[in-house]
Amino acid sequence: MSKRLFDIVCTALGLLLLAPLLLVLALWIKLDSPGPALFRQERVGRFGQTFLIHKFRTMRVDNAGPQITVGADSRITRAGVWLRRTKLDELPQLWDVLRGAMSLVGPRPEVPRYVALYPADLRELVLSVRPGITDPASLRFRNESELLAQAADPEREYVETVMPAKLRAAADYVREATLASDLRLMWRTLATIFH
Repeated sequence: MSKRLFDIVCTALGLLLLAPLLLVLALWIKLDSPGPALFRQERVGRFGQTFLIHKFRTMRVDNAGPQITVGADSRITRAGVWLRRTKLDELPQLWDVLRGAMSLVGPRPEVPRYVALYPADLRELVLSVRPGITDPASLRFRNESELLAQAADPEREYVETVMPAKLRAAADYVREATLASDLRLMWRTLATIFH
């Protein structure tokens, strides 16, 4: 089975089974704070094409500030705290997988301003595949915002330390990925969420 066919079958089934949960979460977000249930943001996908990624909104609508989240960010809503901790805010990305902008497993898509900082060789390699909902770097940096909160300059820490480590992990994934390794990563991701 091809990776794309696997993505389509799994996400179609997932969206069907999770529809009640998605509706409940969307309603909760709407009741918790003013604004839409979904958050969309421009990310860089396969071959450098930009697309809008979908997540459940976890921040206030007037969330002006840095594009990274640091520690107990004051912009995060009450519902958002729980959604981020459980990673359920990522569920709307199943739609992004179904429509072909993403894959279940692949390098996490970044915002254009950070992709512009990628070294050319790694940029070409990492952007040669569809970005994913999960990957090895997502698991390794699951508590990224807490890590950045410990830095004197979180933005600099992200650009100089975290992002290069995530990029190396993404490149290793692209070089070595198989359907079997994707299944292992999906299992590890689910185990982490429900741990």
